[in-house]
Amino acid sequence: MQKIELLSPAKNLECALAAINCGADAVYIGAVAFGARAAAGNSIADIEKLTNYAHKFCAKVYLTLNTILTDNELRDAEKLSWQVYDAGVDALIIQDMGLLMCDLPPLPLHASTQTDNRTLEKVQFLQQNGFSRVVLARELSLRQIADIKKNTNIELEVFVGGALCVSYSGQCYISAAACGRSANCGQCAQYCRLSYDLVDGKGNKILKNKYLLSLKDLDLSQNLPDLIKSGVSSLKIEGRLKSVDYVKNTTAFYRKKLDEIFEKDSNFCAASSGKTRLFFSPDLEKTFRRSATTYFINGRQNSMIQANTPKSTGEYLGKITFVSNNYFQIKTEKKLNNGDGLCFFTQNDELQGFRINKTENNKIFPQQMPDLSVGTQIFRNQDIAFEKQLQGKSSERKITLDIIFKEKEQDIEIQLIDEDGIKSSNIFSAEKQIAQKPENAVQTIENQLNKLGDTVFELKNIKIVWDKPLFFPVSLLAQWRRQIIENHLITREKNYIRQKTETSQNGKFYKTSLDYTGNVANACAKEFYAQRGVNEIAPAFELLPQSEIPLMFCKYCIKYEMGWCARQKHASVPAEPYFLLHGNQRFRLKFDCQKCEMYVFGA
Repeated sequence: MQKIELLSPAKNLECALAAINCGADAVYIGAVAFGARAAAGNSIADIEKLTNYAHKFCAKVYLTLNTILTDNELRDAEKLSWQVYDAGVDALIIQDMGLLMCDLPPLPLHASTQTDNRTLEKVQFLQQNGFSRVVLARELSLRQIADIKKNTNIELEVFVGGALCVSYSGQCYISAAACGRSANCGQCAQYCRLSYDLVDGKGNKILKNKYLLSLKDLDLSQNLPDLIKSGVSSLKIEGRLKSVDYVKNTTAFYRKKLDEIFEKDSNFCAASSGKTRLFFSPDLEKTFRRSATTYFINGRQNSMIQANTPKSTGEYLGKITFVSNNYFQIKTEKKLNNGDGLCFFTQNDELQGFRINKTENNKIFPQQMPDLSVGTQIFRNQDIAFEKQLQGKSSERKITLDIIFKEKEQDIEIQLIDEDGIKSSNIFSAEKQIAQKPENAVQTIENQLNKLGDTVFELKNIKIVWDKPLFFPVSLLAQWRRQIIENHLITREKNYIRQKTETSQNGKFYKTSLDYTGNVANACAKEFYAQRGVNEIAPAFELLPQSEIPLMFCKYCIKYEMGWCARQKHASVPAEPYFLLHGNQRFRLKFDCQKCEMYVFGA
């Protein structure tokens, strides 16, 4: 049976614990430094609290150490890797190959998507050099993923939901060039989420104030069965900067989807223990979401961007049917609540929001009446009732237990066997009193040993073996229950074994030269590639900024999005080159139609 991992993001300890409780098989989280999301750092103490909790469910914790590093930073990163190892982390997610020349703890290494893993040659190289897992580029199709799996024996991890970077990950330098904030150092300024004017080669302004690089959010929830069958072992949700509500909702949504798949196909199962119960109905449209796209999983397609706003529009409600001075009516089957946040696009395609003051029958009274008209489409981007559900007890996760209560010659033995087959045994000395009410004796023991509400366990079966029914005080049974649960948790902890790292095979690189896109920022990384046959090694862009070079490498293409691709045979195509303008910043677009890629240059 193949284990399939649901991997959730965690900005902090609260988000991470919520992800575990909502069914994540693993979480990825940053430490105090060197994570690709600099704003999502966590203390070693919090990481240790997380690993202690996650390991109770055999869930794993991965540490993001995935920025490029300078010579001065490399030793601090090495030191940090040992600190998180001692805190119980299960793997390191890294980008900088200089770390492989350091003294790292014996943890599995995962090649971050920042290492630009979009070819079979790259994945094979990483496998040959000690990585146990590769996080694939989001631009790959299902066919490409299956081909990589067929020709490697390394674990493959793919993103299935969340925000998309328009550039290949690790290959975006526009933020570093334009404002000195490097995406490869965890400080992306999100130039892809800005509005631009599109200008053609004759100076004509084709589009004005559109978010032409702002991709919709990824949603591969309908592609999960095919991804699993292609050989992917980890399904990853993006969102290390997202709220705890987002983490709960998205994790629960994909947990539910995967459990439904596993019920139909017994060849696959969850990668961790415990059953999650949800006290809300997960819905991806009810937390942050820029509409949705399947990106390139089934090949290139149109409508990959959300051109009118980089913000979350939420769920579509319906069209306005009537407008009065202080209220309006809408045709929708969804229940609206006082305080809900609604939004719509104005005639100028600008997103405008407002809040419901009250609803009365079919009438909606805003706190302040916006300029609405019949036929306007209305979205809800804040559902107050849904948020209240998430703020309360939204889920619980329990490991099932069988208990055997057995009379011995002199003592009482209580055995516990959990769903993972882990056993613990407890011997108690006690005075054996024949029960005066035999019919109550069994019920009393079952009731007391079943009181597991505040633990991670729940009782599946209990078996009582004795010659005659015995009486034990309720207080004594409660004491035994606490002791057997504490002992079993210790036993599970001892049975949890962290995977060890693979031995590096020192495989040769598939190129003899590296330009700035190799992201080599320290002497150790340079030595790493030199030992593997690379003769020419350029420094990272962050060390030596250059002009007239691509700042973004994109599979997404504005020409295709606009219908101007030669394959689409559009009747009228504006003259090239094209430029993107934002304020006083100007970027030139170049297209490689043979590779089917778009490049963004500084200008």
